[in-house]
Amino acid sequence: MNPKQRKEEITRRLKEAFDPETLGVEDESYLHEGHAGAKDGRGHYRVLIISSKFEDKSMIDRHRMIYRTLDDMMALEIHALAIDAWSPGELDR
Repeated sequence: MNPKQRKEEITRRLKEAFDPETLGVEDESYLHEGHAGAKDGRGHYRVLIISSKFEDKSMIDRHRMIYRTLDDMMALEIHALAIDAWSPGELDR
């Protein structure tokens, strides 16, 4: 999978799983050029996601939900994933 396809697949999976109000997926692989983990071609990504499915979930549970959604991609396509996951109500505080 090329980087553009990888980003599109991450976006598609997260939209389907979480029906987010807000979703941003950034490919930060260019920041890690020369890094040992970047040599295998897998990417570095940052995700901002706001979804009601995170309501009453701990941050660890939210991350686990996202990792499960991207499970096979984590093994084959993604080297690193930075996650900012919020429920809509948290933004009003």
